[in-house]
This record gives sequence, C-alpha cells and structure tokens, in this order.
Amino acid sequence: MTTDHARARWERRTQGPLLLLAVAFSVAYALPIVAPDAAEAVMTTCHITSWGVWGAFAVDYAVRFGLADDRLRFVRANPLALLAVALPMLQPLRLLKLVSLLLLVGQRARMATQVRVTTYVAGCCAGLLVFGALAVLEVERGRPGASIHTLGDSFWWAFTTMTTVGYGDMAPTTGAGRALAIGLMLSGIALLGVVTANIAAWFIANFEKDDAQEQRQTAAIEALTEEVRSLRAQVVSLHAQRPHGAPGGQEVPAQTEASEASARAADAQRNHSG
Repeated sequence: MTTDHARARWERRTQGPLLLLAVAFSVAYALPIVAPDAAEAVMTTCHITSWGVWGAFAVDYAVRFGLADDRLRFVRANPLALLAVALPMLQPLRLLKLVSLLLLVGQRARMATQVRVTTYVAGCCAGLLVFGALAVLEVERGRPGASIHTLGDSFWWAFTTMTTVGYGDMAPTTGAGRALAIGLMLSGIALLGVVTANIAAWFIANFEKDDAQEQRQTAAIEALTEEVRSLRAQVVSLHAQRPHGAPGGQEVPAQTEASEASARAADAQRNHSG
C-alpha cells in the first residue's frame, strides 16, 4: 500500500470525528462572544476546548503530511489546513468540512458541476457571515465610539459589508475591525461573483446542449434526404435499363425503399420543426 493510499484511508476514518471537533470549536469560539457574562467555568471550558481542538487538527495535519508521497504538493494542495494549524484563530474555517459533505451528497446525486460549486460557495458565504459577525463583535463591543454593540448589529453589519451595500449606519472603528471589513468585502465580491458566473455557465451549458441536439437532428435529416436521392437515382437507372415491354416488377422494391426513406425524411423534418 502506498503512503497516499494510507493517507486517503486516514482521511476517510477521521473525517467524521474532525467534523464534530470543528463544530465543538465553533461553539467554544462563539459562546464567550455571544454570552460574555457566562460563568467562569464555562469560559474555562471553552478555552480548553479551543486549544484541544487545535491540537487535534495539528496532529491530523502532521499525520497526513507524513503519509504524503509528495509533501510539497500536499502543502500546496491544502493551504487552508496549514493556516488552520499555523493560526489557531482560523479554526472556524474547518467548518467547511460541512460543505465537503454536501458536495459528496451532490456527487452521489449526480448534481451538475455548477450546482455543486454554487453549494460550496453558499456554504462559504454562510460561514464568513457568521464568523465575520462574531469576530467584529468581539473586537468592537465596548470600544469608544463603536457603533456595533450587539449580535444583531454585528450580523447586520456583516451582511451589508459582504454584499458591498454599506449603508454606513454601522462601521468598525478599531484596526482589527477594519481589517475584518476589508476581508469580508473582498470575500463577498469574490464569492458572489463565483455564484453569478456559475449560474451563467449553467444557462450557457443548457443552450449549447440544445444547439448540439438540433445539429444532430439536422444531420440526420440531411442523411435521410441524401438516402432518398440515392434511391431515386437507382429507380431511374433501373427504369432506364429495363428493356421496352419487359415486366416492371423488378423496380417495385427499389421504389418501395425510396418511398420508405422519403417517409422517414418527412417524419424527421416534422419532428425537427416541432
């Protein structure tokens, strides 16, 4: 068994547990922000959970890196995993495993490629919206001159920022908040652009499919027409070669075949017109 096969088996076996750990990390990350007045024991549990999950993902990355045949290619192909290990605060992005499961379901259902990509992008948008709102609330709440104080404020700001609407009623005042705003704006533009492009690609693919079907029908009609012409030429040739006064039964099969081909061509023309 090659190391890549061993790595694939490891990934299959650990996908479910790591997904649960990602959800646990998200709760541990969000709870102190949503409920800053929670008991000290809750805060400590969230803190321990966050670092424990980070350690589990670090071990997972180290094992997969060690099992890779081409380690440089593995690093280039998994930038998100590397960032999640190198920067613990990026652990919420591991929730994209949920989107991976959706993609797997889509593949089994034989969904169109554009649908799978749109599903993936929709999951990314939802993740950025939720965690962008939590992050900006964490850095803005309680700061002098801040306009984002509640969870509702942060979600409203994150939504208007991602869609680049920017009403201006709320805006971050801290450096970290403004950096988050830049990231959300760029991400929102890119992700929504991907959605638009895939919708357009879906329509173009359907139009091309219809054009290809029409071209096949046209080619079939032309082939039948050519067959009718050939059979008519054979009938004329047989008629010309038949001696004067000879019985004409030999030309019946050719005439019948020509009539049948002509009928098929007429039917194909009607179906094409319909």
